[in-house]
Amino acid sequence: MTKLSHINKMGQAEMVDISEKKITKRSAFAFGKIKMEKETIVMIMDGKSHKGDILATARIAGIMAAKKTAELIPLCHQINLSKIKVEFKINEAESAIEIRSESIISDKTGVEMEALTAVSIAALTLYDMCKSVDRGMTIEDIHLTYKGGGKSGIYRSDD
Repeated sequence: MTKLSHINKMGQAEMVDISEKKITKRSAFAFGKIKMEKETIVMIMDGKSHKGDILATARIAGIMAAKKTAELIPLCHQINLSKIKVEFKINEAESAIEIRSESIISDKTGVEMEALTAVSIAALTLYDMCKSVDRGMTIEDIHLTYKGGGKSGIYRSDD
């Protein structure tokens, strides 16, 4: 097993030194979903919530969160994202809203955490916006689906 990059020789947590790394284009995609009652999905799709456009609010929340990842995850580097995209897809068979994010940067470090943060906060925002009508929602399966660029190359999940 590869050693943990954020642990030094004395076993203490520390930020990874990226000063000698090369600037390369890096990208990451993440996925997650929030399961809810069918009536809740219909309410969202019909725009019948008194809170306004729920998906637009969750999209903006995901984008804003990605930009603040270094403030949320203690050892993440502050980066200037080139792109962050958050998209939703209704999965009627599972009574769920699927969330996908894409993050891109040209820098010395990757954007996996930003993609994962975008999906996580978009899902939490959906929960917050709909909890008054559906407290049984569950947020599931948040994971990295693709990572490209940098020394470690490409990673793809099985799905």
